Amino acid sequence: MSKPGNRELRIGLTGGIASGKSTVADLFAELGIPVIDTDIVARQVVAPGQPGLKALIDTFGTDLLSEDGHLDRRRLRNLIFDNPDQRLILEGIMHPLIRARTIELINQADGPYQVLVVPLLIETGFRTLVDRVLVVDCPEEQQRARLLTRDNETPERIDRILAAQAHRDERLAAADDILDNSGSFEQTHSQVQQLHTLYLRLAKQGSAP
Repeated sequence: MSKPGNRELRIGLTGGIASGKSTVADLFAELGIPVIDTDIVARQVVAPGQPGLKALIDTFGTDLLSEDGHLDRRRLRNLIFDNPDQRLILEGIMHPLIRARTIELINQADGPYQVLVVPLLIETGFRTLVDRVLVVDCPEEQQRARLLTRDNETPERIDRILAAQAHRDERLAAADDILDNSGSFEQTHSQVQQLHTLYLRLAKQGSAP
């Protein structure tokens, strides 16, 4: 895919839940690369006083609010994974808001290239915003183990979370680059360094083959 002229190369960083996307994104940020994380954007567009929060409360009720008036993201997650129809409604509200704010941040960023962290890149229309797809990958068994320890999820809930995302094979098929995050931190760090060198070269060439 060719990079449009007069703008930075855009790398779409994605992967399944608990695959290590945040770790990889942090490593790119340490290299001075602008990182736009749509999970952070998603929190911003539903902050108190934002139209996104009002839309969610109008749709799903005030039970989603914590005592301090913020969105209780865990309650929301439990709601949508227990009710697939509700998840589609939520996505219809959130995705346009996230996309609009993400485009604003893209236009404000500079750097030799940009990294957009989009967990549902393959499943949504965000693919059109990037020139190249980087998939952070690890075996499903590792995802499950990390969810059990990190988020204290039940095996049943983990099944539903994984089923709501693109299958691992779908993500890998859509990838231009794959980072294997099943090993040590040092191995992940080394792969990021190699990709950084590649992306600098592609950005200088002005293309993303």
